[in-house]
Amino acid sequence: MKIDRTSSTAITATEMRPRTSGSQPATRSATEVHLSELAGQLQSPGEASTFDAARVSEIKQAIAEGRFTINSGAIADRLIASASELVASSRQA
Repeated sequence: MKIDRTSSTAITATEMRPRTSGSQPATRSATEVHLSELAGQLQSPGEASTFDAARVSEIKQAIAEGRFTINSGAIADRLIASASELVASSRQA
């Protein structure tokens, strides 16, 4: 697809300037956000959100030595569960 420079529209400086006047739009649209259960767990302080420096060090050492293996089955299962949660929550909205 070729873009023709002659058909572009010009934006003036006043159109780019943010609104600073006190007037508000007549209607406001509310944005509703739904977090997954995992996102809620990540945001709330608790046992699961503690940082284990020893475990990170152990994984780093395993990677350096070539012993670290990736469990693709577990990754796939969690990805499918996350996608299922996302689909279910979008159907509820």
